[in-house]
Amino acid sequence: MIKRKIALSTIVILLVMVSQSFALPPIEGKVFGITPLTNEMSFYKNTDDGGADRGHTLQIVAINSLKIWTDFTFEFTADYNFKLNYRFDNAGEIIGKRDKDHYIELSLVKPIYKTISLNYQRIYTTFEDKPINQFGIRLSL
Repeated sequence: MIKRKIALSTIVILLVMVSQSFALPPIEGKVFGITPLTNEMSFYKNTDDGGADRGHTLQIVAINSLKIWTDFTFEFTADYNFKLNYRFDNAGEIIGKRDKDHYIELSLVKPIYKTISLNYQRIYTTFEDKPINQFGIRLSL
């Protein structure tokens, strides 16, 4: 419960900081800076293929360019689902219904050459017992 409150507070602060009303100066030639690239919040009504109610999703996506002596991109993606997921056994039978779940992905991307970047992601989710770390290479098309 406390983790969710911290995550939601962080989201609100992040969105306020990168909104159009909180205009930041350009970061070219500076040691520190932030430039908003895209910041979006969506709310969805979910149904399955048969039209049955599968709850709601609040989705937040924030991608910002950072400069701390060198350029990075910080990406925040979160899906908060309400009355959405069903749990299935190995035979595909419904064994329970989750009331809430979430998926939060924090990414730090460092461009290294033209369209190639190094990428670190930290994932918090109700689908896994512990956070997941991902290290990789990104090719931007």
